[in-house]
Amino acid sequence: MGKASRRSRDRSARTTGSERAVPAPFVARPFEGLPGETDWVAMREIVPSATARVRFADGRAPEGAPDEVTVATVLPLAWPGLHRDTGEVLVGIQSGNASGDTSRDIAAALLLAVEAQPGSPVESLPVSTGDTPRLQDLLDLDAPLEIEVHEGFDFWVADSELDADGKESLERANDSAIPTVKLASAPSAYWCRIGDRAYVRWVLPHAEDTSTNALARLHAAGDSRLGDGGRLLGCFRSSGLLIPVWEVDVDADPTSFEDAVGEMRTRIETAAASSEPLTAAERGAKAGLTNRQVTLR
Repeated sequence: MGKASRRSRDRSARTTGSERAVPAPFVARPFEGLPGETDWVAMREIVPSATARVRFADGRAPEGAPDEVTVATVLPLAWPGLHRDTGEVLVGIQSGNASGDTSRDIAAALLLAVEAQPGSPVESLPVSTGDTPRLQDLLDLDAPLEIEVHEGFDFWVADSELDADGKESLERANDSAIPTVKLASAPSAYWCRIGDRAYVRWVLPHAEDTSTNALARLHAAGDSRLGDGGRLLGCFRSSGLLIPVWEVDVDADPTSFEDAVGEMRTRIETAAASSEPLTAAERGAKAGLTNRQVTLR
């Protein structure tokens, strides 16, 4: 290859590289700034079947988009999105990450679902870039997020008829759904039953370290139990927030934990507001909690 050819090839490579889209930057708390940040995290990670309605901010809806879009925990075949033949648009937020910013990924699924032909799913997502809008850029930030928890996945089909294979697939999904109840005494606290054990899982609104310090203060003081017997097992970490898990009496009605959760909410908020340095006992409790934390991605 001659020098002129090599120079031409090098210029082409440099031009191609410079035109490459910049990957989306990592965002530790991708849902921060959205109404109901903790419930976005709950729908993303710990609630098996739920939906909520969101609407576009003024002037942010793509041409032909409906006024509202249904956000769902999961859609058939883990599709990122679906444009029903009725015109309804659904977005599944448990379909996996394509980048370091979940907000951009879900926003991309939303826009692709709006653009899809009625009756068509969005089966895959491109990798989000720095130019991909975020949910915070598209949605009405004054509209509260109101989650509806479902026993199964019948919302997948709306009023449409299913063939035999479709009914069998839906039955399998419904059989696998974990019984879940949203508690009213604290935002984003959920009771669930897995096998023969029951738990309260709760997405706390503070930064991870603040929540961990608060739980460590309570644990060191012997105040980390939920009610009379709910034992703090450990915590999940997801989307920059902490999700403590208590094991509770499997035979008790889920609503019987409302008072205990309300009391724990007060204790956690008080402990989270403390600016005092952790004591030796509290540092030890924090180390134990940190060792039992599991990151959900």
